[in-house]
Amino acid sequence: MPTYIILIKYTAQGSANIKDAPDRVKAARAAIEAADGKMLSYHLTMGQYDGVVTLEIPSDEAAAGILLAIGAQGNISTETMRAFTEDEMVGIVSNLP
Repeated sequence: MPTYIILIKYTAQGSANIKDAPDRVKAARAAIEAADGKMLSYHLTMGQYDGVVTLEIPSDEAAAGILLAIGAQGNISTETMRAFTEDEMVGIVSNLP
């Protein structure tokens, strides 16, 4: 199943309602699971980004749908990267000319 790394920044609304963040993470986890995915990790971070999530979900389309729905709530903005495992990287590199 594809893996994604999501970098999170709180919006002004998300920061103003920061005490609701644990419930929002639980709701995001439930939405991911409803799409046959799994939230592998959630980390609150310091620096340029406020959080990092790692998840597995069946497709780019499913990932995009979940992230659009979560983003539409107005609490966070995201930057998403498709991540490849070491085994997947070996396969990708082995197919290079």
